Amino acid sequence: MQLFGLIAKQDGGVESNETEYVRTFLRQQLNSEAVEEYFKLFLKHSKDSKGSKEGEEGKVRLTSMKDSVRILGICKKINKQLNREQKVVVLVRLYELVNADHKFTEQRMAIINTVADVFKLPRNEISNIESFIIHNDPEKLDFAGLLMAKDEDPGLKEGRFIHAPGLHGAIIILRVKSADLYFMRYTGDQEIFLNGLVINSRRIYLFPNGSFIKVPKGKPIYFTDVVGHFMTDADSSRITYEVKDVGFQFKTGDIGLRNIEIAEEQGKLIGIMGASGAGKTTLLNVLSGIETPTKGQVLINGYDLHHEKEQVEGVIGVIPQDDLLIEELTVFENLYYNAKLCFKDKGEEEITQLVNETLKSLGLYDRRQLKVGSPLNKMISGGQRKRLNIALELIREPGVLFVDEPTSGLSSRDSENVMNLLRELSLKGKLIFVVIHQPSSDIYKMFDKMFILDTGGYPVYYGNPSESLIYFKRLDAQINSDVGECPTCGNLNPELIFNIIDSNVIDEYGNYTDKRKVAPEEWHDHYKEIINIPEVKTVEDKPPRSLNIPSWFKQFKIYTLRDFYSKISNKQYILLNLLEAPLLGFILAYLVRYIADPTSDVYIFRENENIPPYIFMGIVVALFFGLIISAEEIFKDAKILKREAFLNLSRSSYLLSKILILFTISAIQMLLFVGVANAVLGIKDMYLEFWIALFSISAFANILGLIISASFNSIITIYILIPLLMIPQMVLGGAMFTFDKLNKDFTSPDVVPAVAEFMPSRWVYEGLMVHQYKQNNFKKNIFDVERKESAADFKQVYYIPELRSIISESVEYVNDGDNISRDQYEKNVELIHNEINLEMNRVPAIDFTEPERINPEDFSPELAAEINDYLDKLLAYYQNVFYKANTIKEKFLTANITSNKDKFQRIKDDYFNESIEDIVRKVFDKNKILREENHLIQMVDPIYQKPEPSNFLDFRTHFFAPSKYFAGKYFETLWFNITVVWVLTILLYVILYFDLLKKGLNFAGNIKLTGKKRK
Repeated sequence: MQLFGLIAKQDGGVESNETEYVRTFLRQQLNSEAVEEYFKLFLKHSKDSKGSKEGEEGKVRLTSMKDSVRILGICKKINKQLNREQKVVVLVRLYELVNADHKFTEQRMAIINTVADVFKLPRNEISNIESFIIHNDPEKLDFAGLLMAKDEDPGLKEGRFIHAPGLHGAIIILRVKSADLYFMRYTGDQEIFLNGLVINSRRIYLFPNGSFIKVPKGKPIYFTDVVGHFMTDADSSRITYEVKDVGFQFKTGDIGLRNIEIAEEQGKLIGIMGASGAGKTTLLNVLSGIETPTKGQVLINGYDLHHEKEQVEGVIGVIPQDDLLIEELTVFENLYYNAKLCFKDKGEEEITQLVNETLKSLGLYDRRQLKVGSPLNKMISGGQRKRLNIALELIREPGVLFVDEPTSGLSSRDSENVMNLLRELSLKGKLIFVVIHQPSSDIYKMFDKMFILDTGGYPVYYGNPSESLIYFKRLDAQINSDVGECPTCGNLNPELIFNIIDSNVIDEYGNYTDKRKVAPEEWHDHYKEIINIPEVKTVEDKPPRSLNIPSWFKQFKIYTLRDFYSKISNKQYILLNLLEAPLLGFILAYLVRYIADPTSDVYIFRENENIPPYIFMGIVVALFFGLIISAEEIFKDAKILKREAFLNLSRSSYLLSKILILFTISAIQMLLFVGVANAVLGIKDMYLEFWIALFSISAFANILGLIISASFNSIITIYILIPLLMIPQMVLGGAMFTFDKLNKDFTSPDVVPAVAEFMPSRWVYEGLMVHQYKQNNFKKNIFDVERKESAADFKQVYYIPELRSIISESVEYVNDGDNISRDQYEKNVELIHNEINLEMNRVPAIDFTEPERINPEDFSPELAAEINDYLDKLLAYYQNVFYKANTIKEKFLTANITSNKDKFQRIKDDYFNESIEDIVRKVFDKNKILREENHLIQMVDPIYQKPEPSNFLDFRTHFFAPSKYFAGKYFETLWFNITVVWVLTILLYVILYFDLLKKGLNFAGNIKLTGKKRK
C-alpha cells in the first residue's frame, strides 16, 4: 500500500481509476474491515506534496528526496521477506496500478524501475512485463516469453500462438521464466472464464497450475497447453504413451481394471485418484509394466511395454509409496551407489558431481553426510526422505515416471515441495503419473490431467482437474454446477468429487443407507458418453533410453561395496556378530569342560564325555548363526529390488554380492568360535578341519536364509520358519537319535535314511566325529590295522556263527519241516545265497564252487555241508587276518610304551577321546549283528566297516563310515561330506536364483484361490 501510494501521488496525484483499482485489489485479498484499514494507509501515503507537483510553467518536478528514500527502504524490507515469485507479483501489480489510468509518466516508471532493480530481477523480464501490461499490438508483444490466443494468427516470430475460434480481441499470456510464473489478461469484450470465474478485461490474472480458460467457442485453453507451447523448443525427447482398452483380472477371478484408455505425450503431470479399493495401485502396476494386463496394450512410442521390454528398457521409472533407501548409508551414499548402477561410462568424478548437483537441486546437499536412518529413528525428515526417493529415479531421468502416494505421511509444506519437484520434472519434458490421495486444492490443480477410478476399476473421469468438480456437479444436477472452485478464495476441494461419486441413498427417516445413488457402472457409462479420450500422433522414434548399466563384474563390485559399507556403518550389528560367536563358544566350552575324577582339578581331554555333544552343538550354532544373519537380507531389500528391476540389473551379481558378504561374516564367526571353544576344550590340531566344517554348514544356512528371505513377505513368518528349519537338522543330524532307532517307516539299518542325506548337519557331524577319532595323533598310526582287526573279529565272533545258525535252521526244515515256516525257510536260503556270494567277492582266494542260484527246492543237507566247509576255511582266513593285525598293533603299542610311557600316555590323553570312540564304535549297542530281510548287517564298529557300493555312483553308506565311495574311488569321510554340503549349497543357490520356492508357493496359493472361486 505504501508503494501504491508513493507511485500514485506522482505527476498530479491519484486518479479515480487508480483508487478503484486499489479498492478492488484489497477486496480480493482481505476482509471488509481490513480493506478500510489498508485503504486509509494507501490514502495517507498518496497525498500530494511539493516535491511532486507541477510548476507554474506546467513542468513536472522530480520525485522528492524523502519519497525516494522511503521507496528504497520499503523495497529493501520487501526484499528480505518475499521470495522471487512474490516479488514478480508485486512488480506486476505496480505496473497494473499505473496502467489503471494509462498514466505512464517518467517519474512513475522511474520508481518502478527502482523497485525492479532492488528486487534484482532480470532486465529482459522487467521489459517483458512492461510490454505485456502496456501494449496490445502483436508487433510490440513479439518476444519469447509471450503466448497469444486469437481468432487469427497474429504472425508472431518469437512468441507463441493458440488458435481460439470466434474470440474477440486476444488472450495474452506472459511467462516469467526466472520465477516460473504465468500471467494472463484479455483485451476483448466477450464473457470468458478463468477456472469458472468471469474475467475482467481491465485486470491481470495469475495463471497457476491446473488453470483453464473457457472461451466462447472451441475447447478450453488449459495450463498444460500453454506450458506445452513454451516447451516446444526444450531439449527433451518426444514420447507418446498410449493405453488401449486395457483390462486386468486378478488370479482369483475378480476384475481389477476395465476399459482403460489413456493417451499422453511428454511434459505432462497426470494424477490418478480413486476410492480405496478402486484399483489405483493396480493401474499404476499395469501402466508401469509390473503387472501384465489381461487384455489391451500399453504402448510407448508404439512399442508394447509388456511384450517388447527390450525396446523400452530404461524408459520407465517407478517410485513406490514405501522407502527405497538403505537406512545405514548416508544421503550421498544412497544416491551414489544408485548412480553407479545406472551409468557405466561415467568416472568417479562425474558420478560424484552428478550426485552433488542432484542433491543441490533437491535441497538435500547440506544433509548429504547424514545417515538416512529408519522412519522410527529419523536422521532426516519425512519430506527429505521422499525427495531422496525421488532423486533415486530422477538422477537417471527416465522418460516416463510413476509415483505412488508421494505425499502420504508428509506435512502440507513437504507435500507441496515434493509435488513442486514433480511438476518441475514434467515441465522439463518428463511424463509423470502420480497416484494421489486427498490432495489439497493447490496440489490438485498442479496436475495437467486427472484420471479418476471408481470401485471395481471403472474409469469415471479423465481430463482437466479444475473441470472435474464441474463435470460431476452437472451429472448430479447440483446448483451452481458451472462453478468449480470457490469464487472468493479460488480453492477447489477434491473431496467433494468423491462425496458426489460415493453418495448414498437416504431412507424415509433421513438416515443414509448402504446403497449408492449412482453405481460405478452408471458413472462409467457417463464417462464413455461424455469424455473424449485425447488422440496423440504416435512418435516413431525409439523411446529415450536413460540407462547404461555396467558390466556384470562392476555390478557385483558395486553391490558388494554398498552392502559392505551399509553393514560396517551399523556398529551394533558388527559388534554383535563379532563378539557373539567367541562369547558363545567360550560359554559352551566352559560349561562342557568336564573333569571325570572328582578328586582332581586336572582336565583330561580323553575323559571328557561332552566332546560329542559339543561337536553337535557347534554344528547347531553354525546353522543358527548362518540363518540369523541372512534371514532378513533380501526381505529388507525387496522394495529396492522392485525398483531396480526396471534397470534390468543382473540378479546373480546381486545375489553373489550378498553371498560374499555373508560368507565372509560366517567365516569370521566360525573362526572365532572354533578358536575359542576348541582351545578351552583342548581339541588339538583340528582347528582347520573344525573351521572348514562349521563354515561349510554356516554357508549352507546363509543360502537357506536367503531363500526364505526372498520367498516370504513377512519378517514374522521368516523368523517363525527358523525353528522349522533347525529342528529337522537336529533330529536327523545323527547325534540326538541314532538312525537305526528311528521310525522304521523311513529308516534302514544298513544305510543312513534317505531324508537324512539332505541334512547337512548329518554330513558335518559324521565327518567331524570320524575325523576326530580316525585322524588324531594317537589313533591315526594304528587305525588301518585296527580296522582289519575289527573286521576279522566280527567275522569270527558274530558273522560266521550267525550264518551257521541260519544254515542249521534251514537244514532242520528240510529234514522235518517243523521248526520254521515255509516263508522263513525261503528267506533263509536267499540270505545264505547272498552272503556266500558277498564273501566270495571279499575273499576271492578261497575257492568255493556254488551253484548259480541256490533255490529252496535245491537246498539240501549235502549242500549245507559244503557251505559249512567253506565257512571253516573262511573262519581260518579271518583268524589269520586277526592274528596278524593284532600282532602289528601290539608291537606298535609295546614299542611306544617302552620308549616313553609318559609321552605315549600324554598323547593319548590329549588327542584321543573315549566318548567319541564309544559312539563311533557303537560299544553300547545291544545288537552286534542284525538280520534285515535277506542280508546280515554289521551293527558294531561302523567306524571300521569299509563301504561296499552296489554300483559305480553309489555313495550312500552306514553312519560313521571311515571312508566314502564315489565313481570308483574312496575318499576321506570328512572331506567327502564337506563336499556334499557344498553340493547341497549349490543346489540351494539354484533354487534361490530362479526363485523356485516363491514360485511354488504362489502356484499353490493360486490353485487354492482358484478352487475357492470355482466353489
